[in-house]
Amino acid sequence: MSIYEFRQKLERRKGQRNQIHNNLKSIRKKIKELKEEIIISEKAQVIIQIVAKETQEELEYRLSELVSLCLKSVFPNPYEFIVDFKIRRGKTECDLLFKRNRQLMKPVDASGIGTVDVAAFGLRIAAWSLSKPRTRNVLILDEPFKHLKGIESNKKVIQMVKTLSEQLELQIIMISDERIPIEEIEKGADRIFEISINKKGVSKVEVR
Repeated sequence: MSIYEFRQKLERRKGQRNQIHNNLKSIRKKIKELKEEIIISEKAQVIIQIVAKETQEELEYRLSELVSLCLKSVFPNPYEFIVDFKIRRGKTECDLLFKRNRQLMKPVDASGIGTVDVAAFGLRIAAWSLSKPRTRNVLILDEPFKHLKGIESNKKVIQMVKTLSEQLELQIIMISDERIPIEEIEKGADRIFEISINKKGVSKVEVR
């Protein structure tokens, strides 16, 4: 190999070295940037976890309190309504449970579907009150307490609906069946439209 060829080879090697040096410098800079991003991401993740936890705790309190209050206003020995957030398969899920005498159970396993009706009504009200922006303050319900048994329980549920309507300034339009005495409905309703069907199948609407 001549000196000229050796010099050319050396220059090529120098060029390769400089290129490797520049690449290494760029990689080191990128690693530094990625480390900074990881630190920021970890801090952001901590903040997100704190906010999520506080949000879940607020939801647990608001939902549990309102639904438990609805159950307490209707039943003499009511269940306590429990909202329990769980992480399953990497996702947050929400368990809705009844509690009595320190025992937890699913609402469908509780005593009477009427209890579930009242809890479902409370959840509707809570969901509306927590929604942002809220929808219009009108709620239309079709026989929300159709499984509730007993005149006394139905009396209490009518009063509960009236109280919530007044406190939340929420207009509730509710369809009810004939099992609830009309005089009890009159005590809780601002206006009643009583619908009856005669033998010819013609509907008659009477405003009370």
